[in-house]
Amino acid sequence: MAKAPRGREALTTLIRRSTAAVATAGLLLTLAGCQSEDEGADRAADAGAVVVAPGRPGEKARTLTPEQAAKAKPDDSPNAADRSYVQRMIEHHRQALTMSALAPERAAADGVRRLAERISAAQGPEIGAMEKWLTVHPAPPGDSGGHDHDHAAMPGMATEQQLKELTGARGADFDRLFLTLMTAHHEGALKMAGEVLTAGNNVAVEEMATEVVATQSAEIRRMRAMG
Repeated sequence: MAKAPRGREALTTLIRRSTAAVATAGLLLTLAGCQSEDEGADRAADAGAVVVAPGRPGEKARTLTPEQAAKAKPDDSPNAADRSYVQRMIEHHRQALTMSALAPERAAADGVRRLAERISAAQGPEIGAMEKWLTVHPAPPGDSGGHDHDHAAMPGMATEQQLKELTGARGADFDRLFLTLMTAHHEGALKMAGEVLTAGNNVAVEEMATEVVATQSAEIRRMRAMG
């Protein structure tokens, strides 16, 4: 029969037993915590992804399922006004590039040449963006998508005779005619942009039209100051 520990031996045994008990309790708590976290993650996974929709000022945010969020998204499907604008504006921009390409060899004022360079640098990429939009949003069967429009009748478009006169002009005469024709051209673009901002439905087209308004309004002010 083993003897019971006495004195210092008894104290040492008690400390060892207490330490072991504390360690065991800590391990159990850690395991319980991990299990709780795992169970919470599993419950979140089972519930599926959620979308938090900000509320209006003073209102709380809403938690939606992906299906509810998709239904709540506004329908910005392109309509006839969107497609007509994009198709017509491509042709409108192309004429601006044709006119601007004449400036380097014909303009007398550095300001006119720099303006023509800015127009080309801005409207060339815009044509690319609009052409890409048309490939993503092709016209439905039976819809010409604007192809049947008379491009010469678009607001601000220079006539064939005016383009011929601009091509034959040099120096100060070119500068004067270029500023006159391009100002009218930009004003026509603003009118077209305003029409699609009223009648269109697609967000991307709205952004393109808004950019046209901002850029060409500034250039109109610059051309009037130069003239």
